[in-house]
Amino acid sequence: MLRQILGQAKKHPSLIPLFVFLGTGATGATLYLLRLALFNPDVCWDRNNPEPWNKLGPNDQYKFYSVNVDYSKLKKERPDF
Repeated sequence: MLRQILGQAKKHPSLIPLFVFLGTGATGATLYLLRLALFNPDVCWDRNNPEPWNKLGPNDQYKFYSVNVDYSKLKKERPDF
Protein backbone atom coordinates (compact mmCIF):
# COMPACT_ATOMS: atom_id res chain seq x y z
CA MET A 1 0.00 0.00 0.00
CA LEU A 2 2.86 2.36 0.78
CA ARG A 3 4.37 1.55 -2.62
CA GLN A 4 1.10 2.60 -4.32
CA ILE A 5 1.02 5.88 -2.39
CA LEU A 6 4.63 6.64 -3.31
CA GLY A 7 3.91 5.72 -6.94
CA GLN A 8 0.95 8.08 -7.07
CA ALA A 9 3.03 10.82 -5.41
CA LYS A 10 5.72 10.45 -8.09
CA LYS A 11 3.17 10.58 -10.92
CA HIS A 12 1.13 13.42 -9.39
CA PRO A 13 3.28 15.62 -7.12
CA SER A 14 0.30 17.82 -6.31
CA LEU A 15 -1.09 14.96 -4.19
CA ILE A 16 1.82 15.14 -1.71
CA PRO A 17 0.17 17.85 0.49
CA LEU A 18 -3.00 15.77 0.56
CA PHE A 19 -1.10 12.72 1.81
CA VAL A 20 0.74 14.81 4.40
CA PHE A 21 -2.44 16.36 5.81
CA LEU A 22 -4.30 13.05 5.83
CA GLY A 23 -1.42 11.38 7.65
CA THR A 24 -1.17 14.22 10.16
CA GLY A 25 -4.92 14.15 10.82
CA ALA A 26 -5.01 10.39 11.27
CA THR A 27 -2.00 10.48 13.61
CA GLY A 28 -3.52 13.31 15.67
CA ALA A 29 -6.86 11.54 15.96
CA THR A 30 -5.16 8.31 17.05
CA LEU A 31 -3.04 10.07 19.67
CA TYR A 32 -6.07 11.93 21.05
CA LEU A 33 -8.03 8.69 21.26
CA LEU A 34 -5.16 7.09 23.18
CA ARG A 35 -5.03 10.09 25.51
CA LEU A 36 -8.74 9.80 26.23
CA ALA A 37 -8.50 6.06 26.83
CA LEU A 38 -5.52 6.31 29.18
CA PHE A 39 -5.93 9.58 31.10
CA ASN A 40 -9.66 10.36 31.18
CA PRO A 41 -11.19 9.73 34.62
CA ASP A 42 -14.41 8.46 33.05
CA VAL A 43 -12.65 5.40 31.62
CA CYS A 44 -12.10 2.56 34.08
CA TRP A 45 -9.50 -0.09 33.20
CA ASP A 46 -9.10 -1.44 36.75
CA ARG A 47 -11.90 -3.58 38.13
CA ASN A 48 -10.58 -3.11 41.67
CA ASN A 49 -11.36 0.60 41.46
CA PRO A 50 -14.75 0.91 39.71
CA GLU A 51 -15.10 4.65 40.47
CA PRO A 52 -11.73 6.32 39.83
CA TRP A 53 -13.28 9.79 39.52
CA ASN A 54 -14.00 9.84 43.27
CA LYS A 55 -10.26 9.83 44.02
CA LEU A 56 -9.59 12.92 41.93
CA GLY A 57 -8.99 16.09 43.90
CA PRO A 58 -9.63 19.64 42.77
CA ASN A 59 -5.90 20.02 42.03
CA ASP A 60 -5.87 17.24 39.43
CA GLN A 61 -5.92 18.55 35.90
CA TYR A 62 -7.58 16.19 33.46
CA LYS A 63 -8.87 18.69 30.93
CA PHE A 64 -6.99 18.87 27.66
CA TYR A 65 -6.77 22.66 27.64
CA SER A 66 -7.97 25.25 30.13
CA VAL A 67 -7.50 28.98 29.92
CA ASN A 68 -6.55 31.02 32.99
CA VAL A 69 -7.16 28.29 35.58
CA ASP A 70 -4.56 27.63 38.26
CA TYR A 71 -5.38 24.17 39.54
CA SER A 72 -3.05 24.49 42.55
CA LYS A 73 -5.24 27.23 44.08
CA LEU A 74 -8.60 25.49 43.80
CA LYS A 75 -10.44 24.64 47.02
CA LYS A 76 -12.16 21.38 47.81
CA GLU A 77 -15.90 22.09 47.73
CA ARG A 78 -17.32 18.60 47.68
CA PRO A 79 -17.97 15.86 50.21
CA ASP A 80 -15.76 12.83 50.78
CA PHE A 81 -17.13 9.46 49.74
